[in-house]
Amino acid sequence: MPHGGGEGPGSGRGRGRSNSEDGFNLSMVFQAFSSLPRVLKLVWSTNAFYTLCLGIITVLRGFAPAASAWVTKLVIDSVIAALPPRNAPVSEVMWLVLLQLVITVGSSLLGTLSNIVQQLLQELVANRVRLMVMEKANTLDLSFFENPEFYDKLRQAQEQATFRPVMMVSQTFDLVRTLITFLSMIFLLVRLEWWIAVVALVVPIPAFIADSRYGWMGYQRMRRQSPERRQMSYYENVMTTDTFNKEVKLYNLGDFFVERFRKLANQVYTENKLILIKRYLTSFMWMSLSLGANAAIYLYVALQAVGGRITLGDLTLYSQAAQQVSTSFQGLLTGISSTYENNLFVGTLFEFLEYQPAIKSPEKTFPINGNSEPGSRGLSLEFRNVSFTYPGKAEPALNKVSFKVDSGEAIALVGRNGAGKTTIVKLLNRLYDPDEGEILVGGRNVKDYDLAELRSQVGVIFQDYVTYFMSAQANIGIGQLGQIDNTGLVKEAATKSGANEVIEKLPKGYDTMLGRWFNEGTQLSGGEWQKIALARAFMRDARILVLDEPTSSLDAQAEYDVFAKFRELTAGKTAVFISHRFSTVRLADRIFVIEEGELKEEGSHQELLALEGRYAQLFNLQANAYR
Repeated sequence: MPHGGGEGPGSGRGRGRSNSEDGFNLSMVFQAFSSLPRVLKLVWSTNAFYTLCLGIITVLRGFAPAASAWVTKLVIDSVIAALPPRNAPVSEVMWLVLLQLVITVGSSLLGTLSNIVQQLLQELVANRVRLMVMEKANTLDLSFFENPEFYDKLRQAQEQATFRPVMMVSQTFDLVRTLITFLSMIFLLVRLEWWIAVVALVVPIPAFIADSRYGWMGYQRMRRQSPERRQMSYYENVMTTDTFNKEVKLYNLGDFFVERFRKLANQVYTENKLILIKRYLTSFMWMSLSLGANAAIYLYVALQAVGGRITLGDLTLYSQAAQQVSTSFQGLLTGISSTYENNLFVGTLFEFLEYQPAIKSPEKTFPINGNSEPGSRGLSLEFRNVSFTYPGKAEPALNKVSFKVDSGEAIALVGRNGAGKTTIVKLLNRLYDPDEGEILVGGRNVKDYDLAELRSQVGVIFQDYVTYFMSAQANIGIGQLGQIDNTGLVKEAATKSGANEVIEKLPKGYDTMLGRWFNEGTQLSGGEWQKIALARAFMRDARILVLDEPTSSLDAQAEYDVFAKFRELTAGKTAVFISHRFSTVRLADRIFVIEEGELKEEGSHQELLALEGRYAQLFNLQANAYR
C-alpha cells in the first residue's frame, strides 16, 4: 500500500481472496486449532469466570450419556429379575428409575446452565470485539478508509467475528465433552465385539471430509461476495436513512435502488443456493449410510440377545453404545470441521487487528512551542518541495509545492476542484505524509510532534463536515473534548459562528438532540448545520485555523460575513481560507493559486490582479457573472 507501513489493506496478507474453491486440502482442517489459543485468550480475558463455568459444565455433560445408558441396562435387568419366577425386590427398580431421573434432570440442568453461560459470554465477547474493531479503526491512517478492500475486511470482522470466538471456544469444549462420551461408550462396546467399534468409527469419516470441504467453500464464497454484500448494505442505507430520502423522492430513485439491491440479492442467493443444496444433499447421503450401519449393528446385537448370549439390558446398553460411538465420533469430526470453519472467519478478525498505521507519533517528540511573531498566537507554516500522490492514483495531487506562512498571517488557497487545496490541509494535519519534501509547523518538521498535540493545534472545518446526531451542546463541545460540558465556552463559540441564534430557538436549547435518528431529534437546514460546524472550529483553541469551503452552501453575503467575522476573531492566529468566492478570499493577507497540484501564483489580492495572471483571469470571470 502506498504511504503505508506494516500490513496495509493492499498487501498480500490482507488480501487472501480467491475466485476458486479448489484450494481445499484435508490437512488444512487439522490446522483448525492454530488460532484457538488466541481465541481462548480473548474469551478468557473477557470473562474468566463464565469461560471456566462453560468448560466445567461441558465436561460434566460428557459423562451423562454413558451413565444414562448403564443405568438403563440396570433398570431393564432389574425389571426382568423382579418378574416371576425370580421375584427380586421391586425397590431396586424404583431406586434405579429414580437414579435415571436424577441423571436426566441433571443433564437437562447442565444443558440449561450451558446455554445461559454461553449467551452471557457471547454478549460480552461481541461487545469486546466491536470495541476492539473501533479502537483499531481509530489508530489507522486515512488511506485505509479510502481502500475498498479494507472495508471488505472491516465488514467481515464486524459481522462474523462478534459471535464466532465464543462459538469456537464452546465447540472446543463440546469436542472434549464428545470425546469423553465417545471413550466411555467405546469402553462399554468393546466388552461385546471390538469390530463393532471399528465400524462405528469408520462410517462417519466420508461425511467429515465432505463437510470440511463445504466449510472451506462457504468461507471462500463469503470472501468473494463481500463487495456485493457491501453494495447491498449501501443501497439499503440509501433507502432507509433521512440523509438520502429527500433526493431519492425528488428524483424518483426508489425503484432504481430497490432494483439494484434485488439484482445483487438474487445473484448472491443463486450462488449460495447451489452450494447449499449440494452440501445438505451430500450430508444426507452420508448420514443415510451411517444410519444403515447403526441398523446393522442393532440387528447383530438383537440376534445376540435372541441367542441368549446377552441379556435384554445388555441389548439396550450395547445398542445405545454403538449408536453413541458412531454419533460421538461423527460429532468429533463435525466439531473439528466447524472449528476449522470458525477458525477461517475468526482469522479475518485477527488479520484486521494486525493492520498497523504508517503515520505514528515518533518515539521522541518535541513540544509545539512555535516561533510566533511578537503579539501573535499563531504558528508558522512551511511546505518545502512537497509532492504527494494518493494511493492508487497515477497523477500527483501535489508536485514540488513550496511556500511559507508567517505566524499570525491569514492566507487563502484558490483553484479549481481537484487542484490540491484540500490535500495541503490533509498533509498539514498528517492525515497523510508527503512522498517527497517536508512540512514544518513552528519551525520544526511535523513528524517530530506527537500526533494528538499537532492536531490539537490545527482546527479544521472541511466542506464535507460531519453532522453528529447528538445534542447541540455536544456537537459544538467535541471541538475541545476537555470542555464539552462547559456551557459558557460552548455558547461563546456558538455566538462567534452565529449558531447561538439557531440553538436558542430549539425546543430544549443546547440540550436539543440534533438530527432525526433518535427520539425528540430536530433536523437543521444546511446553513444551520454549517454554523454548528463553524462553532466547533471556534471551540477548538487552536493556533492554526482552517476553513475548507465549509460555507459553500451559504449565499455570497452570508459567506462573506462569516469569513469577515472569522478573520476578526482569529486575529493573531494563523488562518487558512479555502473558497471559490473571490470576494471572500481577498480578506486574506496573501492568496496562493493552486493549479494541477502546483503553486502557480502568490501575493495579495491587489498584487495578483496587477500580475494579470491566472488569479486575475478567474477573478474577472466571476466578477462578470455578477454584472
